[in-house]
Amino acid sequence: MQNNPRPDNTLIVVALEDELPSIHVPGWRVLYTGVGKINAAIAATEACLVHRPEHLINYGTAGGLRPGLRGLMRVHHLMQRDMDVRPLGFPLGHTPFDVTGHIELGGSGVTCGTGDHFVTSPPELQTDIVDMEAYALAKVCRHLGITFHCWKYISDQANDAAPTDWATNVAHGLHAFYDDVIRPLETREA
Repeated sequence: MQNNPRPDNTLIVVALEDELPSIHVPGWRVLYTGVGKINAAIAATEACLVHRPEHLINYGTAGGLRPGLRGLMRVHHLMQRDMDVRPLGFPLGHTPFDVTGHIELGGSGVTCGTGDHFVTSPPELQTDIVDMEAYALAKVCRHLGITFHCWKYISDQANDAAPTDWATNVAHGLHAFYDDVIRPLETREA
């Protein structure tokens, strides 16, 4: 099928090379954005305008908030956890006057709250996992008409041990991402 993600129509976007060195996804275009929503949005927009992908696959690490979440998770719902305009009557996580609000990706998976701080205790906005780039990337894709896919590897439990756990586990998900996401796409094209 022409519409499936393939190396020639897809951009894999990751915050840090430590999470997914490009050597582990040979033949695929990989973009490293740096950490946070602004860095992710700028880098993804520039790359999408140059390369014109049909698909953007975001892979990275995330903190797990729901007990029992481990390993590689597909994200199906995104919220901006640090958008707080409740004094003006808007719900926590909603950007005022923005038609997208929360972003649904379809299918099944977990809910991800994106924000520009590393989570070490449960945030007020309840989600299954937390990261620092996915919502911004999904928003860029929605604006540019690119199909967005998102997978996160649970590197920590978003608690006091999160900084140490993240540093220990940052690279542990790359094989699961290749085996569960990239290899099936390559097999489909073969």
